[in-house]
Amino acid sequence: MEQVTVLGAGLAGSECTWQLAKRGVRVKLIEMKPGKMTPAHSSPYFGELVCSNSLRSDELSNAVGLLKAEMRAMGSLIMESADSNRVAAGGALAVDRVGFSRYITEKLSGHPNIEIISAEATDIPDGEVVIATGPLSSDAIAEKIAALCPDSDLHFYDAVAPIVTLESVDMESAFFASRYNKGTADYVNCPMDKDEYLAFVKELVSAKEAEVHGFDDGGVFEGCMPVEVMARRGVDTLRYGPLKPVGLIDPRTGKNNYAVVQLRRDNADGTIYNLVGFQTHLTWGEQKRVFSMIPALKNAEFVRYGVMHRNTYLNSPRLLDRYYRLRSDPRISFAGQMTGVEGYVESAASGMLVGIETAARVLGLPAVDFPQETAIGALGLYVSGGSVGEFQPMNINFGIITPLDHRVKGKRNKNAEISKRSLEIIEKLKEKEVFRIEDHH
Repeated sequence: MEQVTVLGAGLAGSECTWQLAKRGVRVKLIEMKPGKMTPAHSSPYFGELVCSNSLRSDELSNAVGLLKAEMRAMGSLIMESADSNRVAAGGALAVDRVGFSRYITEKLSGHPNIEIISAEATDIPDGEVVIATGPLSSDAIAEKIAALCPDSDLHFYDAVAPIVTLESVDMESAFFASRYNKGTADYVNCPMDKDEYLAFVKELVSAKEAEVHGFDDGGVFEGCMPVEVMARRGVDTLRYGPLKPVGLIDPRTGKNNYAVVQLRRDNADGTIYNLVGFQTHLTWGEQKRVFSMIPALKNAEFVRYGVMHRNTYLNSPRLLDRYYRLRSDPRISFAGQMTGVEGYVESAASGMLVGIETAARVLGLPAVDFPQETAIGALGLYVSGGSVGEFQPMNINFGIITPLDHRVKGKRNKNAEISKRSLEIIEKLKEKEVFRIEDHH
């Protein structure tokens, strides 16, 4: 039986392992947790969500919604777990993070084709190997990767939002609603009037930050911009960003508020909520002081404070091909955020593509060659050379998917049409042999 070694059991490594194993490929999965943890990890389980618990929109008029639909159609373990551990979040797919990770761990641990080794990977093994050690790779493996990839020393910073208990939120100063009444009223909305908002921003921009070695505001990826960095860009930046009040009518007044902080459910029981868009690297004491200025959070119990950590990613267009293989040594593939895909779903999708294409290669079957008309293919093609100028981490978006060859009125209609075309292509691709040899165990 063919064997592949996968380093790292995050979202990408877990999905890649699953895709290989269910096609009869033996997988040696090496994961350093729980023996060794990074500053951002707290759970012993695989596929841990270290930032938000949201996998973003589930709608087909949204590119990440399309990517999730493609992955579901092809038997994604990550999507199976997300759907099984879903919590209410309007039109978004949010999960109970502990249940989500436990589900993935149990599935991988119970598969006969998977051998799990709980140890830190300190070298790149011989044979077919997938490196999915993530942006927080330990120093030992990071040095080996750097030796392979002379252009791998790019980095940006990622920030994690705080979590509060629902019972500590002052609901006389807050209300449940979803923006524009889309879906059910799943978000706790914490309004501020003008004076409260201005006082909050004043304290936020001058609050003391935790020391992060080498931190540089210019190195922060826009999608995970710390709230205090956003506030420094202008007094109204937050009101047009994560504190946007538009579409959130206050039932007490029938009007929009000046600014609104949203809290999103973080577990299935609905007992803890995270502050949406409040990634931060303030000291914990300053987080408590400044965030408690939000009226509904004046007595909030913080069960987790925000933390900041470095993310490292490859200069993938120069290093990787469309299969995420290292051009200079094709037995080595990379998957996950280290490749420059940004976001939970995108990381898992890269692992899925690598798993499927690696299985095809080691089993002597034709490659799938996901085209740019699909979200999963467009992402791989962007990462491996579709970017222009300096390479930056990228979320999936319709801008990197091949446009339609005909006009469609309205952006939502056009996006829905692109999604329909993509899912039809995926169904045709599933006729390929690598999709017809599943579940040999």
